[in-house]
Parts: sequence; C-alpha cells; structure tokens
Amino acid sequence: MSQTKFIVRKVAVLGAGVMGAQIAAHLVNAKVPTVLFDLPAKEGPKSAIALKAIEGLKKLKPSPLSNKDAVNFIQPANYEEHLHLLQECDLVIEAIAERMDWKTDLYHKVAPHLGANTIFATNTSGLSINQLADGLPAALKPHFCGVHFFNPPRYMHLVEIIPCVGSDAAMLDNLERFLVTTLGKGVVRAKDTPNFVANRIGVFSMLATIANAEKFGIRFDVVDDLTGPRLGRPKSATFRTADVVGLDTFAHVVKTMDDTLPNDPWHGLFKSPEWLQKLIAAGALGAKTKAGIYKKDGKQMFVLDPAKGEYVGSGQKGDDAVKDILKIANPAEKFQKLRDSEHPQAQFLWACFRDVFHYIAYHLGDIANCARDVDFAIRWGFGWSVGPFETWQAAGWQQVAKWIAEDIQAGKSLVAAELPAWALQADRAGVHFADGSFDAAGGKLVGRSTLDVYQRQLAPAKVLGEANAPLGETVFENDGVRAFTTGDGVLVVSFKSKAHAIGPDVIDGLHTAIDIAEARFKGLVIWQTEEPFSVGADLTSMMPAFMMGDWDAIDATVRRFQDTSMRLRYSQVPTVAATQGYVFGGGCEFAMHCDKTVAALESYVGLVEVGVGLLPGGGGCKEFAFRAAQEARGDVLAALKDYFMAIATAKVATSGQEAQEIGFLRKGDPVVFNSYELLHVAKQQAIAMAEAGYRPPMRGATFPVAGRAGAASIKGQLVNMLEGRFISQHDFFISGLIADVMTGGDVEQGTLVNEQWLLDLERKAFMTLLKTSKTQDRIANMLTTGKPLRN
Repeated sequence: MSQTKFIVRKVAVLGAGVMGAQIAAHLVNAKVPTVLFDLPAKEGPKSAIALKAIEGLKKLKPSPLSNKDAVNFIQPANYEEHLHLLQECDLVIEAIAERMDWKTDLYHKVAPHLGANTIFATNTSGLSINQLADGLPAALKPHFCGVHFFNPPRYMHLVEIIPCVGSDAAMLDNLERFLVTTLGKGVVRAKDTPNFVANRIGVFSMLATIANAEKFGIRFDVVDDLTGPRLGRPKSATFRTADVVGLDTFAHVVKTMDDTLPNDPWHGLFKSPEWLQKLIAAGALGAKTKAGIYKKDGKQMFVLDPAKGEYVGSGQKGDDAVKDILKIANPAEKFQKLRDSEHPQAQFLWACFRDVFHYIAYHLGDIANCARDVDFAIRWGFGWSVGPFETWQAAGWQQVAKWIAEDIQAGKSLVAAELPAWALQADRAGVHFADGSFDAAGGKLVGRSTLDVYQRQLAPAKVLGEANAPLGETVFENDGVRAFTTGDGVLVVSFKSKAHAIGPDVIDGLHTAIDIAEARFKGLVIWQTEEPFSVGADLTSMMPAFMMGDWDAIDATVRRFQDTSMRLRYSQVPTVAATQGYVFGGGCEFAMHCDKTVAALESYVGLVEVGVGLLPGGGGCKEFAFRAAQEARGDVLAALKDYFMAIATAKVATSGQEAQEIGFLRKGDPVVFNSYELLHVAKQQAIAMAEAGYRPPMRGATFPVAGRAGAASIKGQLVNMLEGRFISQHDFFISGLIADVMTGGDVEQGTLVNEQWLLDLERKAFMTLLKTSKTQDRIANMLTTGKPLRN
C-alpha cells in the first residue's frame, strides 16, 4: 500500500523572539496558518508578548513578510490558555532561548497536547539534539529532531535538519519535503555536533580571520575590503557581518564552541577577543545598537582599532597589488601568487584560506555526512558564492594539500594537528565527483538525495566537480539566447547576455524560438539559468545609433521590442515566463505579455524606466491601460490610477506575491517558494494550457480609455507633487507623457481604441523623451555609475 501523504495544515511556533516570530512570518508567507506562542503576559491581554512580536514584524526591513495580508494569519497565543491548539498542528517548532533547562521544561508542558503524528522540532543553533531528546517522553522521540533556520528565515536558503538517535526516518523525509517545496529551503542534514555544519565552519572561518588579522597587523576595514565580494562573499565580509549578526550573538556561538568542544585541536581559538568583550560590556552590540566594531557619526564611518582601543576613521582599502592577485581567474595561479607574495595582506589571505581548509579536512568525518553538505551549508548559510571544499579543489587539490602540510610542519598554521591521511592520498583529485561527494567517516562517495521532492529540481544547485553539462538538448542558439528541450514537448529559452539584458540578439533569438515552438512544440518557457530574470533593455546596444542621432534606427528597435511582447501574447502556443531576482523594465514587459508568469517568491518586479528618464516602451504602458479597461466597472480612470502610479514612481514589488498585489502579475500566476523548482512548475503550466486546447487571445479587440479628461485629472495631482517638491520638473514632464499614453491620447473619455493605438503612442512618447538632454544625462549616469540620477 502506498504511504499516505503528509499534509501540513497548521503549524505552531513556540517562542515569539526574533527567530520564532520571523519563522512564523515565513510560514504564513507560504499560506501555512500559524499559531505563535509565548509566555502569558503579566498585564494586559494574556497573549500580549506574541501580539507585540506580530506587530513588530510589520516594521522590520528587509520585510520578513512577502505580502501585507500574511501577518493576519499568525494567531497569537500563550501557554496558559491555548495549549489545546497544539492538537491541531502537524508541525510544532520550538524556538525559545538557547537554554537546555528552559527548553526541557517547555517540552514537559507541551508534550501531553501534541497530536499522535505531530512533528516536534527544536530550532537551535548549537545545543545537542540528543541531550534535548533525553528530556522527552519516550513516545515523542521518534517525532523529534533539530531544525536550524538561518537569520533572516525568509531570505536565507539554508535549513539544517539534525536527527536524534530515535528520529523516525519517514518523519525526517516528510519534514524535508515540507521545508524544500512549501518553504523553499535548501536542506542539509547535519550530525549532532556543536553548532552543526554551517555555524561550526562559518564561525571558525571568522575566528581564523580575526586571529590572522591580528597576526599580520591588518586593519579591520581592510580585512572587510579583502574578504567580501573580492572573494565571492557578502558585502558585509567579516567584521561587518559580526556587527549585523550582533556581537553578543556572535560571542554566544563562540562560547558554545568553547564549552562544548574541549577536545577540538583549535579549542584555544574559541575565545572572544578582549576588544570584543569590552564592546559587549559597553553595550556596543553592532547594528542593533548603532555601534559595534563599526560606528557612524553623522556621515563619517569609524572602525575600532583594537591596539589603541578606540575608533579611527574607516574606509581604508586593500593594497592594489593584492587586489590584482584576487582578480586572477585561474584559482591555481591565484593561490600560488598569494602564498609566494611577501605582502602582509597576501600572506593574511593565504593564511585564512589555509586555516579553513585545514579545519574542514580535519573535521569532515565528524561534522558532516559528506563534503557537498559542507559546501552547500556555507554557500546557503553564509552567502559564499563558492564553498570551501570547492575552492580547494578548483585550486588543485594535491598542490594545496602539500602547501597546508608544509605550513603545519613549519609551525605557520594555527595548530599543529596533522591533515587526515585521506586528504594527502597521492591520487586524490578532490572531494566532489560526477558520481558523488566524499564522506570521510565512511571513506566512500555519497550521491545526491533520492527523495522524490528533488525530482522537481530540473537544474538543482551543483557543486564543482559534478556533471555540469548544459541542461537539455539545444534546439537553437544565437549570440543572445539558447533554446533547448528536455524532451517533454516544451521549448525553454534562456538569455545569454550579461544580467539577461535585452538587446537585438535576444530579441532576434526570441522571435526564432517562437517560430520553432509554433512549428514543433506544445509551449514556450522563458527561464534563466541563474538570477536575474532580466534587468530590462540593453541601453548600451542603442548607444551607437544614439551618438549618431539615428532616431529612425532607434524607433525601429523600439518597434521590434513591442512586436516581441505582442508575439509572446498572440503566439500559437502558450508562453510562460519563469522569473526570479530582478524582473525590470523590458523583462517585466515580456513577463506581462506571456500567458502566465511563474514567479519565484524572491522576484523583484517593476517598470523602472523613469529612473533613466524614459517610460516603458515595450508595451508596459499599453498593457496596464488594457488591464485597467478590463477591470473597470464603468470608471476606467479609477482603475488606471494605481497602475499609473506604479509606472510614474518606478515602484518595485519586493516579492512575487506583492507583484500580484500591484498588478505586474495576474492573480492566478503561481508563486513558487523554491527557485530550483521554477522550471518544473513553468513547464507544467505550459503543458496544462496546451493539453486544455490552447488558443491565443483574439487580436484587435477594442477597449475604452480615460481620454483627455483622465489625463487632465492625473496631471492635476502631478502639479501638487511638483509644487510640494516631491518630484522634479523633468519627472513632471515624464509623468505627464505617461498619463497621456495610458489615457489614450487626445481623445474623448470612453473612446474605444485597440492595443496598437496605445503602442504607437507609447513609442512616440519614448522617442520624445530620448531626445531630451535631461533623459540623456540620466541614461549616461546609469551606464557609468549604475545609479539613477534625479535631475
């Protein structure tokens, strides 16, 4: 008999602190009704603590909530009045403070109220799951495990699942399915060792960086300049990351390592440095208290100088010679140069890499099930673009292993522990291979998880060394796009341009792909192999015509852009856009013209052309006017106003769900929480439409516009904004043109027009703006600085 499906109808989160409240927020983002518990309040309503936490979620930036209504589905509760609600919950996540005694007390309180099949998980960043399980009634142990969300839970991809000795295997699989598909997470199963995988290695890496910065005398701001994006790591790099996490939190994790890892050869390193203890004692805990390792005074940034014990002006950068080494594309050459250089900053960087490699090789067998889990944990939990084992393997495993061993012999490494024998095998090429990643405890390669939920990931996250051939079979390719199929009758198109900008090659490629799809396939999906979906039109490709004042050529380009949007709308096969990351300008217009958009939750969607002094010229203004006419119950202007404001203020939706609220996406467009499932869902949508006997909409339909009177009404409001100095004179001019286009031009209110009428108005207004000096200044500023100019 087949196993019954595990359905999560409701979840309870115990503990309304920072993590508990934000986990609850992400659950309701995913349409999972959630009960948020905390202690009964001393005064006022009994659930006041949970109520306050729910209110607090509305103020946080970046927002833990992906749409404004989600928060209404978090039910506040307290342990005195509401324990009976636990019986209705399929999953209960405990997220109270990291104290073993408090947690076990709570377990005894809630255990009698849990349903027979409820999964009970503790969200802890480092306490022993088996020790916590010891405090549970025997019947509950099979349903218990650790689950470690990373902060902030909506945005961090990693969740670690930590089984205890008695955890039921089917229960763990069910939890993983839920975390992966419903909440969109990357799951790593960790062993029950202190701080698990990501924090153990990520925090070690920070401690090693701090120790080496002291050893080589490198200033904290210079460390951050060298250990951020230059190494493929977040902008917050090392010390700013500690400020963002909270120096007290960082010190707590370090103390956990100090208390629980007495036999770790690196134990001497697991201490908060004296300067850190002083900052914490002074209440300077980082970003949350406005001062930590860094502090801002007016416009000036200061950074701690630990030797002087005072703040000094911040902003020093790494040495140019060292930054040049970091730019070298070949990893083997880059590491050779870092190691050979006499420059203290280069020696510092080599030492940081070496000490992390040393640590992960030594501990791989006892902390992780295989090397892949280490790399994914660090990529997803700490935001590194490449994991530590991948970095080592790319630089030449044996050469780097030899260097590490030499440094250990010479007493240069942090500790004298030997590299494990497996790392020094004469024939070892690395730890990641086409058929699996190395498991040091078992001495074997471990393949990918075979759990059914991963069948939905047609292009899963890969580690270096796995088979990395392009997906599917290429059907057509030019300089702008690759169109391929995976054999299910759907043609998938991916852009090859930088940031998937839309230039002539992409447009030509899309037209050809639509021709091929109409002739041979059931449907067409636009999907990119990585973020973003598209930053919009490639303005650089227009520059030659622009410099020569060849307006006819530019007019023809804009017309071609509009034609592409209209082909996506009226092709003979269903078209689906699969979006993630930025969906801006022309990319947004293409998505709006497809039959359906399947959006990853983290899709940031907007018609942002005003930022470069233009208006949407690829059908965006037309499409919003068309939608307003369809939605209007007699009053087109009322339906149009919000759409007009979205374009005039370059409003960007900060999630797929918000894009539906604003109207960039349709109400029925699916929002997918795991971006690795995007292509699967988009193709299924295309197939479903084809199977239902798809026919394109009828072309040439007419619809009413708001006309001159509508434009005058909108412009009246713009005058107020101009006089109140909310917009510049040029913004006023651009907005007026947008109003003219969206209301149908110089016609009576209620006049029936067709799409082509509005497209022609849109293109004419676009060309008018392009010829103004202020728009030309905005474009030049965007192309040179990447920032919008407000002139």
